[in-house]
Amino acid sequence: MIIGLPVEIELARQQWQDGSRRVERTRSDPALYARLHGQVGVVTAELRRRIGQTYTLAELAELYAGADDWARSALDEAEPEAPAPPEVSTVADAAFYLYARGASDYAP
Repeated sequence: MIIGLPVEIELARQQWQDGSRRVERTRSDPALYARLHGQVGVVTAELRRRIGQTYTLAELAELYAGADDWARSALDEAEPEAPAPPEVSTVADAAFYLYARGASDYAP
């Protein structure tokens, strides 16, 4: 736990990291991994659109509260014929994990 961050942000960061790990575990299935990786990219682009390039972890955690709904919509728009990810939350968590690194107050 990083000293000084609220518990809610730390919990969100743990969920994001878990989602990233779940995506990485699919590397043994190249087709699934490629599809999930592409979906993470779609959600990351939507994150960029929604929060911009300058943000804090608290702002990112606030946006995370409704992420499953808007992530599903973004994925449906990007690939209407593609099957939905097994868990939209996994894809969203992985995207948030990657995007968190750009937060102005990010620390590993």
